[in-house]
Amino acid sequence: MKIGFIGAGKVGFSLGKYLKEHGVNITGYYSKSQNSAKMAADFTDTKTYDSIKNLLKDSDTVFITVPDGVIGEIWENMKNLDIKNKNICHCSGSISSAAFFDAYKYGACVYSVHPLYAISSKFNSYKELSNAYFTVEGSKEHINDIVEIFKNTGSKVIVTSPENKSLYHCGAVVVSNLVTGLYSLGVDILESCGFDKETAQKALSNLFIGNAKSLTEKGPVDSLTGPIERCDISTIEKHICSIKNRSDLKSKENLLMIYLLLSEKLVGIGEEKHPNRDYSKVMEVINNEKHSINL
Repeated sequence: MKIGFIGAGKVGFSLGKYLKEHGVNITGYYSKSQNSAKMAADFTDTKTYDSIKNLLKDSDTVFITVPDGVIGEIWENMKNLDIKNKNICHCSGSISSAAFFDAYKYGACVYSVHPLYAISSKFNSYKELSNAYFTVEGSKEHINDIVEIFKNTGSKVIVTSPENKSLYHCGAVVVSNLVTGLYSLGVDILESCGFDKETAQKALSNLFIGNAKSLTEKGPVDSLTGPIERCDISTIEKHICSIKNRSDLKSKENLLMIYLLLSEKLVGIGEEKHPNRDYSKVMEVINNEKHSINL
């Protein structure tokens, strides 16, 4: 299989280099910026293309690695070219292969291929992709060929469906981007206790990293600790009172809602970990506070 890339950003650089390192035939890159295309081609020891048309001539599979908002524009241009029997893939986490909704008219097979990994560096992220899961969905005709590209690199591949794409992406965002919001809330709380921002961030870092490591190694059930797991009603009530009674807390109404909703989720995990432990009083405290703020 001969694979070309449209787009020479972090994803294009990383995916091209990763596949090339594992023996996949990469033809080269086309980009709106010829300088970016040349950099990516040099990085992967492949070719720079001056047009999508010429890239298609040399490639049977094309990965569109551009921002989500540009995928439709690229597709509109590609439809006017010879894409019969070509595999067209994009790498968006939230958009399905339905972005190429009329591909059947042109005889092309279309796919969404997404690495479940935060690609942050053009030149270094490819080294970590072997640890990432890849999700694939799209046309039935050659989906096994697309899956095999990544399985042959040693990557783990999950075949999903177009209707699940947005929800799948939501799950990824919850444990990546939204966790940033939770970390920031923790910093805000320590600042209210007299920490400066930089010290608060450093003070929480080992706790955060240790918990993340435990979660990834043991899973939520076995790594759960804290007052919810222990049914420590007194501590939970003190937390709630401290949030409600401090006027200097940033966005304390939102903080209380987040605390209650996540605590309720932890009760479910605690019940799984300790099936004989009674969490009813914990839920009573949580529900009383939820009702008081109409949650």
